[in-house]
Amino acid sequence: MDRQTLTTMLAPVVMPLGLEIDRVDVLRAGQRQLVRIAVDGDGPQGHGPDLDQIALATKAISAALDEADTGSQPYVLEVSSRGVDAPLTKPTQYRRNSGRLVVLQLKDGSNLTARIASASDDAVEIVSDGVTRAIPLGDIVKAHVQVEFGHLNEED
Repeated sequence: MDRQTLTTMLAPVVMPLGLEIDRVDVLRAGQRQLVRIAVDGDGPQGHGPDLDQIALATKAISAALDEADTGSQPYVLEVSSRGVDAPLTKPTQYRRNSGRLVVLQLKDGSNLTARIASASDDAVEIVSDGVTRAIPLGDIVKAHVQVEFGHLNEED
């Protein structure tokens, strides 16, 4: 089983669940292979898949792998969300993390810590020190969500 084949095969399996394949890793684990699949999607709150969606995706992916010719080598399947520590690389990922604190590494070498206000296909709108500005996605080299404990949303 290779990553590209699995990605191509499983994308249509998770699509009806409102999910997309974010990452596929196939690792050696003794006599077995470990197949790790990270999925992403809007979820019921618009901020990524919830546990129910992950459970449904696991069942659907497992059934698809059982039906496919994956060879005779045994494997262990792990399905999860992409995780909060995964870098933001697509406009949808910025949108799904609206309201969260993010550290951006920009092309000019600077780093910026700000809160995501919104995102389009071309830019992310951020708020830093009360100032809102748009950063073109092409100007962002790396972006990571910062985990916050005890942050209250304006709605709270």
